Amino acid sequence: MAQLSMFADEAPKAIAPTADLDRVRRKLAAFLTEAREAGAQGLPPERRRLMETVVPQMTRWLPDDEAELTRKAFEKTLAA
Repeated sequence: MAQLSMFADEAPKAIAPTADLDRVRRKLAAFLTEAREAGAQGLPPERRRLMETVVPQMTRWLPDDEAELTRKAFEKTLAA
């Protein structure tokens, strides 16, 4: 007997993940502020890698045009 058949005939309903867009925007703004304040001395390498990984993933929750602007702002800030 298949294990799933012991519990139900239908598969459990998947819950679509959602994000609090205000929280996402606040976190992204905090990352951007931190990167800008690091200025000429730059961010520590570990922190920079974290931002380079997390920011693009977080922007996926935003509307497309806002996400693109946010990613470009980070790229520009980190390139400076």
